[in-house]
Amino acid sequence: MDISKPPVRPPGRMPGRSTRILIGLAAGLATGVAIAGSNVAAPVVAIARPVGKLWIDALTMTVVPLVFSLLVTGIAGAAGSAGGRVARQAMLWFAGLLVLACVAAAAATTLALAAWPVPAEAGALRSAGPAPDMGAAGAWLDNIIPTNPLRAAADTAMVPLVVFAMFMGFALSRIDAPLREALLAVFKGLAQAMLVIVGWVLWLAPIGVFALAIGVGLTAGVGAAGVLLHYMVMVIGACLLGIALAYAAAALAGRLSPLAFGRAALPAQVVAMSTQSSLASLPAMIAAAAPLGVDRAAAGIVLPLAVSIFRMSSAAANIAVAIYLGHVHGVELSLATLALGALVAAAVSVAAVGLPAQVSFFAVVGPVCLAMGVPLTLLPLLLAIETIPDIFRTIGNVTGGLAVTRIVGRAV
Repeated sequence: MDISKPPVRPPGRMPGRSTRILIGLAAGLATGVAIAGSNVAAPVVAIARPVGKLWIDALTMTVVPLVFSLLVTGIAGAAGSAGGRVARQAMLWFAGLLVLACVAAAAATTLALAAWPVPAEAGALRSAGPAPDMGAAGAWLDNIIPTNPLRAAADTAMVPLVVFAMFMGFALSRIDAPLREALLAVFKGLAQAMLVIVGWVLWLAPIGVFALAIGVGLTAGVGAAGVLLHYMVMVIGACLLGIALAYAAAALAGRLSPLAFGRAALPAQVVAMSTQSSLASLPAMIAAAAPLGVDRAAAGIVLPLAVSIFRMSSAAANIAVAIYLGHVHGVELSLATLALGALVAAAVSVAAVGLPAQVSFFAVVGPVCLAMGVPLTLLPLLLAIETIPDIFRTIGNVTGGLAVTRIVGRAV
């Protein structure tokens, strides 16, 4: 099969998972609007609310072991691959651009929401209870190194857990190969087991999203559609910012005009748009090496690393999602909290290696929300409309990979 092309769905097959989740969202919102003010509203919500909560809890229980194991294996594998000069330079550019994209997205999303706040109807979507207390500004620095990693995992303290996972991943790349492979096998097995559980839970996603959407439709009415549209504009804007940064990096550090870079990247961007998969775009990305003026051997080193661990626009979009949810729930996001969220978003983007969009959405957005003290309750509803932002995420990720390939490959 040509992996540069999306698989064709045979006639008569059931709709894909994304379509079924979207149908569940629309049906739930319509049901909530239809029963608002009627006598059946209370008993319907009494059934739907615990069903939705159970589904969210089932997803949330996989976040800590899944993210930790994927981070350890992803960082260990990437560090182990960085044996040559080209790979080492690429890794440094990946890290720098990831952090830059996340910081820029945090600033831009905050400014955009100040100029165009979330719709008033978003107030009906807030979780019950007060907003989480993040403590004094900078207090998170006191606990950034976990004195007890097991307690950090039990408390879902994502910042120290991510730091420990990064240390573990880099450390595994430096120990003897037999010991490294043995430990990596354990973490890979844990990740695979969590993915199986997530697959089971996502199989029930239309039911869970339907149950959650009933409450949203009941309280927010048709205004919920406006909130979701407003959300998509903000997230897509963060993705476009990541794309703009990639063009700027190619121009400033890669010494290639934006027009020339755009012409070289266009075929791979078209594949990315049609497949929504960086991996499926890899053949087109490698074919862009010659138009980019990059040695094909260098591209063969950088691009496989890029599609595995470098998700520039996705990381920017993830911090935008967390900030948006923070505004919906009325969580005060200080500069320290925004900086923390940006760093966590950059780090956990490595955990999305090879995951389907529905799985990676929870695996990488959830830790950012938890690190910033933002409730996760609306993530399932946002998952239902993730298909559209995911197009721009993929285009941005592919564009970022090509930019780094130009920057590193031109010096070979």
